[in-house]
Amino acid sequence: MKSIAVSIVALAVFGLSACAQTPYPRPDVKEPAVSSIVLPAPVLDGSASLEKVLYQRRSIREYSSEALELTDLSQLLWSGQGTTADWGGRTVPSAGALYPLELYVAVGNVKNLAPGIYKYEPVYHTLKKTGDADIREKLFQASLNQSCVKDAAIDIVIAAVYERTTVKYGERGVRYVYLEAGHAAQNICLQATALGLGAVTVGAFYDEQVSDIIGLSEGENPLYVIPVGRKR
Repeated sequence: MKSIAVSIVALAVFGLSACAQTPYPRPDVKEPAVSSIVLPAPVLDGSASLEKVLYQRRSIREYSSEALELTDLSQLLWSGQGTTADWGGRTVPSAGALYPLELYVAVGNVKNLAPGIYKYEPVYHTLKKTGDADIREKLFQASLNQSCVKDAAIDIVIAAVYERTTVKYGERGVRYVYLEAGHAAQNICLQATALGLGAVTVGAFYDEQVSDIIGLSEGENPLYVIPVGRKR
């Protein structure tokens, strides 16, 4: 009995140790491009309580023409996929720490940031510009003419690479990806609320059109369009 007890303890310790290890290697994570834009550091001690933000969160579809600050954009992207640990842990849970999500931003009205398409690089908290055009009107058309998409200062597009998760979990991994996208979207909406901004999650759009407009890479699939702007 004593040896069995020792074995159980050893197994528990081994399990905890394994959970604390670095996540699976990500060969797709490369050094940031020289031209990458370094975002302001995220604020970790906001004044609004979690309970207050949860109570105040609403889907906001109407926005003013006032620009967002670069600090706003930084905080929103960090909340959705920012790193929170030296080993690469992020703001949302991810099955197997495989992190299948990618965040793109269609920028139209942000101070000190040219309109265009940007990809968030979580490991370095930087932006990589991937397109020069203001594509909000095109996204609006691809999103069944929902006016919030063209009226927002920015549109955050959450895309997923299913294979990063299904390679370990098979078809079940697709479900895990959807769960993770929901975590990220809620984080972004709560962060927008904490910043006094309006945001709404949009799931009604033509996938292929959004992919083409954003310029998603092969294997990246759009799951959300999230317009964000200052409330009217």
